[in-house]
Amino acid sequence: MFDHVSIGVREIARTKCFYDAALGALGYGCLSADESSLGYGKESVGLWIGAVSAPVPPDRDSNLHFCLVAPTRQSVDAFHAAALAAGGTDNGKPGLRDSYGPDYYAAFVVDPDGYRLEAYCGKPA
Repeated sequence: MFDHVSIGVREIARTKCFYDAALGALGYGCLSADESSLGYGKESVGLWIGAVSAPVPPDRDSNLHFCLVAPTRQSVDAFHAAALAAGGTDNGKPGLRDSYGPDYYAAFVVDPDGYRLEAYCGKPA
């Protein structure tokens, strides 16, 4: 349904370090970068990040989050570890989420600007 999603952050350099690590673990890369924007994806940009003076404030009660497709369960684990090492915070350790489905393997983090991210693999073990 979506071609891309755009979010705003205060510090592009800090954000690039975080997303290079976290999304790199899932096989995504930075396909476009300059001093005011970043674009991440595989073959084309699906996530645009721009430097703004007033990003959307974090709101844990909003239910807003971005779910990223992971190729393997191991990449979900790597995403979680890389995100935490790059300044993110834990919002749900890697593991099966039986209430979502028998093969729903996911991990949840919050990026340095307060955006909530999920990495998900639906393949059987």
